[in-house]
Amino acid sequence: MKLPYFLRLFRVILVVLLQGCTLPYVGDFGGTGLSKEEFAHYVEEVFRFQNRMTSEVMMLTEADEGGNFTDVLKAEQHMQQVCAPLNEYVSRDIDGLGSGLTLRRQVVKTALDCDHAAHEVEVLLKR
Repeated sequence: MKLPYFLRLFRVILVVLLQGCTLPYVGDFGGTGLSKEEFAHYVEEVFRFQNRMTSEVMMLTEADEGGNFTDVLKAEQHMQQVCAPLNEYVSRDIDGLGSGLTLRRQVVKTALDCDHAAHEVEVLLKR
């Protein structure tokens, strides 16, 4: 399966970003214990997963407008807040804009929280 262009580009940019010497996390990116390359792959997967959860929430609420989705919507809103640095990074990358060191650090620092928040949404969607 061939990845869409923006995901391939994101992956390349993220690997280059994480190989730079400007990041303060050497050998333990984001508290994961992963190498730079492993962490780059992990962050890409987190990005894809949280986007899939957003799509599933949108499909669910559109398909059943009368349903009570308060918990799911709250969890999805929390996920969007936690994943904001990652989404901003990817958006800026796709638009050809640079990302500063602060944003790159935020992506590293929030990747695990973003992943956990996306899995919380998944659990609620399965109920």
